[in-house]
Amino acid sequence: MTCTIFLELLAREASPVEFEAPLLEARAAGAPPEELAELERTKLAALRVRTLLERRARREAELSALFDTAGDLAGLRDVDAVLEAIVRRARRLLHADISYMTLHDDERGDTYMRVTDGSVSAAFRALRLPPGAGLGGLVAQTATPYTSADYPADERFRHMRHIDSAVGEEGLVSILGVPMRLGTRVIGVLMAANRSERPFAQEEVTLLASLAAHAAVAIDNARLLEETRAALDELSAASELIKARSAAVERAAQAHDRMTALVVRGGGVEDVAAVVVDVLGGALAVRDSGDRRLAAVGDIGDADEAEIAAAAEASRSLGRTVQRGDLWVTSMAAGAEALGILVWRGDDPDQRILERAALVTALLLLFRRSVADAEGRVRGELLDDLLTGRVTDATALQDRAKLIGVDLDTPHVLVVARHGGDRQRAAFWATSHAAVRHGLAAAKGDEVILLLPGSTPGPEARAAARELGACLGEKATAGAAGPLTVLQPPPTTVNGRASLDSPPAGVADAYQEAERCADSLLSLGRQGDGASSDELGFVGLLIGEGRDVPAFLESALGPVLAYDKRRGTALVQTLEVYFSSGGSLSRAAERLHIHVNTVTQRLDRVSQLLGNDWQSPYRALEIQLALRLHHLRTVV
Repeated sequence: MTCTIFLELLAREASPVEFEAPLLEARAAGAPPEELAELERTKLAALRVRTLLERRARREAELSALFDTAGDLAGLRDVDAVLEAIVRRARRLLHADISYMTLHDDERGDTYMRVTDGSVSAAFRALRLPPGAGLGGLVAQTATPYTSADYPADERFRHMRHIDSAVGEEGLVSILGVPMRLGTRVIGVLMAANRSERPFAQEEVTLLASLAAHAAVAIDNARLLEETRAALDELSAASELIKARSAAVERAAQAHDRMTALVVRGGGVEDVAAVVVDVLGGALAVRDSGDRRLAAVGDIGDADEAEIAAAAEASRSLGRTVQRGDLWVTSMAAGAEALGILVWRGDDPDQRILERAALVTALLLLFRRSVADAEGRVRGELLDDLLTGRVTDATALQDRAKLIGVDLDTPHVLVVARHGGDRQRAAFWATSHAAVRHGLAAAKGDEVILLLPGSTPGPEARAAARELGACLGEKATAGAAGPLTVLQPPPTTVNGRASLDSPPAGVADAYQEAERCADSLLSLGRQGDGASSDELGFVGLLIGEGRDVPAFLESALGPVLAYDKRRGTALVQTLEVYFSSGGSLSRAAERLHIHVNTVTQRLDRVSQLLGNDWQSPYRALEIQLALRLHHLRTVV
């Protein structure tokens, strides 16, 4: 038998046991000792060659695994996938039952299980190792590789119950652990283990250390990539923020230009509010310092007025917009004077636009106040001249009135409103109200005087009392007289110019009557109300300048007088006797020489003509006074 048989075994990668077969066959065949010795030497050489080939093959596989790992790192996209591949390769190359990786937790100061391959125990996969505890904890603490062929019985390590329990549940016996370093810092441990007692060779330690180095690089690369991505995200966010703020500034500037252009063209507060809602959406309300609504675009809905007041105060003190829920409040001020607020309801507004709108609105209000003050002086001077009778030139009077948009040829009502509030605010309200109504206004002490176009003094008085009271925040009482036409009687011509035959005394007379009417309302305890002398019934008759008795009779008894005249009945007589008899039907029938049923029928007719409430104390008093005046007029 030749030695070439061992080359054939090497060629087909036979197992070590098969290398004994040629030697056994030679002995059985009775080969000489020299041949047997030669075969023994050849066998040993062949086994050494086989071992070398196995080592080189293993080294090639290890290098291939390291090369693959480096490739994974070069194309790193998912750090979890790279770490799982490293742990899986470690298990395969070391022929281990399980491989796993623990990482250091900077916050808790221990290490935790990061990746496992081949594990079957949930407790083991959730294991945490304090510094120095167990084999992995000792490797992490000392930055030195450790191996144990029988870990449960190895006294070199500090055993802990929960660690040993998890290791026992996994069934591990031999364990190898190597540190994962970044510079001088240990960030984790890469480990391989078997469920039987098998020591790990030095080559295996070296291989696992190489994989651990790659794992450390992967983790560091992932950290750098994460930081780079975070930096890029921050830069992108900053860029977007800059773009958004630039766009917001541009939008605010455009809104400001639109608002100022509106004001220059004569626009008002409502127009400025419309621009804000057009740009921001939502709904906007503009209020003055007295909480009176100046403009509203959209409906802000129900709002807590106490919250709005607190937000307005905060906005004034901070000088910026203040949020309360979905309401945004911006104060309007001129120096230390509060002019009002903007109340906007919507989602995430550009506060710059609200604040610019507040500035433009404040300037508009100041401008209007200046105009109103100047116009108010003109209106007040003209009304003063009418009240004092200093005007005798009708043409000049008409020219002055036309300059401020007042037509004195139409019927007017004169209103006197009494108040106890701020005189300056009352005068400003009167001027504004007169300007809107194309009338005249003046202020004297605690009263304002209005000469307004119209022919219904009672409603005008009540409206003035209500609106002035709302402006001042307290009750105002108004009396009214009229209607009157200021330039009647018609003017005559003197030297080519129109002049009044006499000063327009009707204005002064109406003023006195309106004053008496306001005084009467206060005396009657009707503070905060408004009325004309006609509406006060017989009290109006007493205080009225003209004392229009026919008008009073028509108001109190007109239907009954007309019925008697048309039908020839005696309803007026029946009423006189009924009241003089103390409201007794029987005594009235006796004095009229008629049956009680006839009296009842006549009084029923009166009810149909005057209303069922004619016997109420107030109506009865007016009717009795009217009956007395009618009697006196017919007797005279």
